[in-house]
Amino acid sequence: MNRSICHHLLSLCKTLRELQKLHAQAVAQGLHPRHQSVSCKIFRCYADFGRAADARKLFDEIPRPDLVSFTSLMSLHIRLERHRAALSLFSRAVADGHRPDGFAVVGALSASGGAGDHQVGRAVHGLIFRLGLHSEVVVGNALVDMYSRCGKFESALLVFDRMFLKDEITWGSMLHGYIKCAGFDLALSFFDQMPVKSVVAWTALITGHVQVRLPVRALELFGRMVLEGHCPTHVTIVGVLSACADIGALDLGRIIHGYGIKCNASSNIIVSNALMDMYAKSGSVEMAFSVFQEVQSKDAFTWTTMISCFTVQGDGRKALELFWDMLRSGVVPNSVTFVSVLSACSHAGLIEEGRQLFGTMREMYGIDPQLEHYGCMVDLLARGGMLEEAEALIVDMNVEPDIVIWRSLLSACLVHRNARLAEIAGKEIMKREPGDDGVYVLLWNMYASSNKWREARAIRQQMLTRKIFKKPGCSWIEVDGVVHEFLVEDKTHDARREIYETLEYMNRQFKMDLRSHSWEQHSSSFFVDGEIIV
Repeated sequence: MNRSICHHLLSLCKTLRELQKLHAQAVAQGLHPRHQSVSCKIFRCYADFGRAADARKLFDEIPRPDLVSFTSLMSLHIRLERHRAALSLFSRAVADGHRPDGFAVVGALSASGGAGDHQVGRAVHGLIFRLGLHSEVVVGNALVDMYSRCGKFESALLVFDRMFLKDEITWGSMLHGYIKCAGFDLALSFFDQMPVKSVVAWTALITGHVQVRLPVRALELFGRMVLEGHCPTHVTIVGVLSACADIGALDLGRIIHGYGIKCNASSNIIVSNALMDMYAKSGSVEMAFSVFQEVQSKDAFTWTTMISCFTVQGDGRKALELFWDMLRSGVVPNSVTFVSVLSACSHAGLIEEGRQLFGTMREMYGIDPQLEHYGCMVDLLARGGMLEEAEALIVDMNVEPDIVIWRSLLSACLVHRNARLAEIAGKEIMKREPGDDGVYVLLWNMYASSNKWREARAIRQQMLTRKIFKKPGCSWIEVDGVVHEFLVEDKTHDARREIYETLEYMNRQFKMDLRSHSWEQHSSSFFVDGEIIV
């Protein structure tokens, strides 16, 4: 096998197993690492398969990596949301004397936006001018996107105004930046001023609303788009399916599924993944599994989505069985897969299985545990009552624990009546989010359940002193294809009179049922806000 044949065979690789065999042959026949072009090609193949550890090891073995190799590894880090690592590679490429091209600077801008670092983004912007790349549309779009993601709307608008050529992506990026930085009113005004309201622009507006958790508004916009005769793309379909999933709108989700079939978007693997997620979150895991079975070439994300579907439905054992099926099929799990399967173990109480999987992440797949993985393990151990082990894991983490991890520990302490750890977790949460009402409620419940009323009153007094009140809940219900949204004590619904009359009737019936039972024989009472609660 010579270099040209090796290059050709590497370009035909479809599975990781095939790549590993070719890699071994290249080593055996002296093509790697002696020939740099072969080494770079093998490295890029590992990067394309998402094998971060293998790709990085090969990259470090290349004496003089070319710009394409730098860009490939940057792209891999960006996909894994390791934005600082991507920026470090870009700096090294420039320091090594490489002249960045459009692909490289777009990657650097994407990493700057992902890291939320507009200072580095500005430095890249200056380099773009020196290289004469500022007139390229794709570079301009990346600049608009970077400034928008960093919250620098004025800078994004300035770049937008100075662009000689604008395409649909340009307008879409600006819409995402109005929605994120300037608010919906200005975004809609900007949308109305657009010379041509393309599908891309509609999609940007819809997905923007989904991302800021306004699913009902996103669905309304989708209805307008369809009425005006636009056929949604697979990106649009994914956005509205996410909106349906957020509110559990199964009937609407089925209608969107039909639109996807009509517009030839349902065969797209990303749409299939979104359909599975929507059906599972809407309570129809059978339909989710039906969509999963219809996917011909299942990738890691497809398997992971279906594993997550079973996890969401609380069927952890089924999720774990599907994970083993995934491994038997030859598909390599990624970082997100392990988040899903560890979460499944947590919900099913599979402590030993979770421990083993957590250990294999780095040993077998070269995946370093991230915050999400530690969060799953802390939740798994805490739910199982192994609070001391969960605390030890938090102490030994190689990343700073976030508020989610501390809240998981606090919730478990409430269940298992561990006041010492609950106080530690509560203080950590208050330190990070002093205005979080949930931590005060959980601590109050723990003290009340342990009859520590002095401590419970102190928590209530802190809430009053800091003017912290429990945030009103919000819920949705779908009736005959129409989504209704409710807040606590909501008086804006058209059917509010009938709703409150029904609630009053239900409340009266509940009180009558209570009086008809002999609760006095086995009830307990406690004092809250001047009232005896039975």
